[in-house]
Amino acid sequence: MLDSTYPLDWSWWQRLILGLALAVLSAGLLALAFPPYGLWPLIFVGLVPMIVAQHRVMPKRLASVAYGVGVGGFFAGYFGATFDRAPWFMQALPFFVALLAGLVSVRDRAFHRRTSYQWFVLRGSVIWVGVEMIRGLVPVVGTWGFAAYALHSQPWLIQPVGIFSIYGLSLLILLVNHALGLGALALFDRAWQFSADTRRVAVPQARRWLVATGILLIAWSALSGALLRHPSDDLRVAAIQPAFVARSEKGVSELARLTREAADQGADLVVWNEGALSFDPQSSQAGDLRALAQETGAHLVIGYGVETAVGHRNEAVVLTPEGEFLGPFGKDHPVAWSGETSVTRGPYDAHETTLGRLGMIICYDLDFTDTARRVVRAGAQLVAVPTLDWPAIASKHYTHLVFRAVENRVTAVKADVAFDSAIIGPYGRVVERTVTPHAEQKVVVADVPLGTGSTPIIQLGDWVGWASLAGLAFFAMLDLAAVVR
Repeated sequence: MLDSTYPLDWSWWQRLILGLALAVLSAGLLALAFPPYGLWPLIFVGLVPMIVAQHRVMPKRLASVAYGVGVGGFFAGYFGATFDRAPWFMQALPFFVALLAGLVSVRDRAFHRRTSYQWFVLRGSVIWVGVEMIRGLVPVVGTWGFAAYALHSQPWLIQPVGIFSIYGLSLLILLVNHALGLGALALFDRAWQFSADTRRVAVPQARRWLVATGILLIAWSALSGALLRHPSDDLRVAAIQPAFVARSEKGVSELARLTREAADQGADLVVWNEGALSFDPQSSQAGDLRALAQETGAHLVIGYGVETAVGHRNEAVVLTPEGEFLGPFGKDHPVAWSGETSVTRGPYDAHETTLGRLGMIICYDLDFTDTARRVVRAGAQLVAVPTLDWPAIASKHYTHLVFRAVENRVTAVKADVAFDSAIIGPYGRVVERTVTPHAEQKVVVADVPLGTGSTPIIQLGDWVGWASLAGLAFFAMLDLAAVVR
């Protein structure tokens, strides 16, 4: 009952300061859920302080500021120094995100008050994931900062993404956050009251949502456990991390030395980094490279970049021990904000070899769901991923590949130039990795199973993401209809 609550006679400034503090707390909790901190359980509760700030604490006209500060602050903490050397608009990305989040949430508080919070959990979750879907289609940001990535180190919990995609796991995380947020609002309303016209959240309503999302989380976890397997390792692979880009004969010789070192450890497949060579190995030094493949008995995946009259070719090619070049594959997603171009994209082939069916993607391709899926749809069981990262993204970039592996049930071998090489099994287990903010030469070797390339998502695509985008449009029209009336 309203008269059982304690009225809070706080000033406008007191409410503003506390609301902003709660929003900043949410930003911090969300950022801590991701690498390098890795406090992954926080991803399930990170939004709750911001929800309380937005819907109860902040002055009514500034309620959306809490959402903007929370979301924008998370991106600031998540990206950190990632864009220090990037164009100004990338450095200002957290500010733009905060501004956009604040604008799109202007009517949230009024909407939920008008609808008695019946849509609270579903609307907030669907809109967040719908925006993730939009971001996943935008070349500038891709899937960076998706809620699901916080769980990259928990194979026992992420297997259903092969059915529901990464957007399905994000939706689950957001549903839990908003159900807890609704529960927090119900508890707040039982204890305190800022204004007499506050529409309270009914405790039974909050309890129903908490029970429903709890059951959903348990069901997801049970399904994940049922899908998780530990297949036998039948292939030894290596990622060469040279800590340099070969621009000279000496550099090529060093790559060859590192390849021999990997072969001496039994590697049957050796992956070089993105742009490892500044020439096309199919036409320059092909004889020497064929001799290296024959000597080591290993399949080589060679990344290279070539400037041509029509633009930059950023490609990778497979070289078999028999001296046959398979490919090439052209980078599908150049880093648009850095000015990178790629005049050849694809083809998205799976190459039949004595090791199994091999596919390739390159660096930024792993931050989108489509490229790996197209390669696996062609039959790939293992995907080689040459990359050219920089120190600020080393702790996060390889984690995205965990989800590409699970989504498509393939093994992935990421060979970076200097910072974050990783070998990942088809169930998302990081078999071996090296992650460092300082350039370091490494030969990363591990035994892995071949993937099956058989999950529903390969054919269905990001169906939960599209459904969430449709839900976003539905709620936008629902709110617009109320405004028109």
